[in-house]
Amino acid sequence: MRISFLAGVFFLFSFGGLVCQGGERPNVVIIYTDDQGSVDANCYGSTDLVTPNIDKLAAEGIRFTQMLAPSAICSASRSGLMTGLMPARAGVPANVSSQEGVEGMPARKFTIAEAFKGAGYRTGHIGKWHLGYTPETMPNGQGFDYSFGHMGGCIDNYSHFFYWNGPNRHDLWENGKKIWRDGEYFGDLMQDQLGEFLKTGEKQPFFIYWAINWPHYPLQGEAKWREVYKDVEHPRDKYGAFVSTTDELIGTFVDRLESAGLRENTIIVVQSDHGHSVEERTFFGGGSAGPYRGHKGTLFEGGLRVPSVVSWPAGLPQGETRAQFVMGMDWFPTLTELAGVEVPDDHQFDGKSIVPVLKDGSAPSPHEEGYWRLGGNPEKAKWAVRKGKWKLLGRANESVRPEGVEPLTKEDQNLFLADLEVDVGETTNIAAKHPEVVEELLAIRDRMEQSIKETGESEKE
Repeated sequence: MRISFLAGVFFLFSFGGLVCQGGERPNVVIIYTDDQGSVDANCYGSTDLVTPNIDKLAAEGIRFTQMLAPSAICSASRSGLMTGLMPARAGVPANVSSQEGVEGMPARKFTIAEAFKGAGYRTGHIGKWHLGYTPETMPNGQGFDYSFGHMGGCIDNYSHFFYWNGPNRHDLWENGKKIWRDGEYFGDLMQDQLGEFLKTGEKQPFFIYWAINWPHYPLQGEAKWREVYKDVEHPRDKYGAFVSTTDELIGTFVDRLESAGLRENTIIVVQSDHGHSVEERTFFGGGSAGPYRGHKGTLFEGGLRVPSVVSWPAGLPQGETRAQFVMGMDWFPTLTELAGVEVPDDHQFDGKSIVPVLKDGSAPSPHEEGYWRLGGNPEKAKWAVRKGKWKLLGRANESVRPEGVEPLTKEDQNLFLADLEVDVGETTNIAAKHPEVVEELLAIRDRMEQSIKETGESEKE
């Protein structure tokens, strides 16, 4: 149930004995890391990384062990977060162009930023966008009062040129205008802009989408962290240094909130957009999926299951874990419900509110089913369906797997069925043993694709 607010109206919200009351609505910050592996934080079992700030947020909030990203690729995942829709329904089933002048997510899509802005929040985007490179599809056209960062997929953190191609594609923007800050470290620039954003409109609640393009390549961690990891094997050393640089950046921002007296009533979500990269640009690895099969660009658990914590000292339990199946698309309906932000009745979410799960660790998952499609053409795209413990993948692929697991056969690539209750690592294809389950999940896929088709969105390859 949503609670309506007017400015200055008394706010009362109860969480199983925890009560938040007062006239102020909570601030909301989504920190979206990039290419962070499924287990790449100490609170997720890593023993070779230094992540005290993410760990502290987990200790002061709720840590999810079965949070599935909207997609296993950057733009698609972000579209699911921003709209609460399956990426294919949002019009972004794969990555959008990093070329200036090219559209991305349709401007008509209603975003979480538009919802919070409509409720009187100041809205800020800091960091990566990768959802469109025209005025209508850049952040200021999608509900953000303020925007600072890069519009494409990644930049060199010192020159701010697009990392894949160059040197002729400079990509640093503030409120829709290209700016030049040559030689200044992008992490410092983000921190500065976050501070400036917090200084303005102090009486007004804020919503911040801080899309840190780290530990995504190029792996440009700070020198002190490179020293810490100097004896770690390549490329884990470079990846680890960037993870810890990211963690420290998060800690500095949280300290800033504390100093300003804002931490208690600020909801902070920290989550990766998908699993770790094994691309050549990141030395074919560095991150870890731990016990899970797959990585960025694949729909196995290692591509979809991500680190995710949420902390709100004034309104959520602390030091707890949730094992329910939840999805990145759930944050839009969840955060608007927590903040009492109304969403238009005609906006139909694919995500579900997980407020009951936050309130009660024994509450059931809001999802009976899940569907992922990675690619514009459903006849050629990779896809996955989940119902309960069963997960079926089509056109499956991966290049890194847990030790001892055999590579995929052609039969596995065609259809791969796993029982996640007994094989969370998706090590063995049991499709031939359960043809009735395969048939049921294929029917769900057909139904989902028909539903997406009926939205009338033009799809991008």
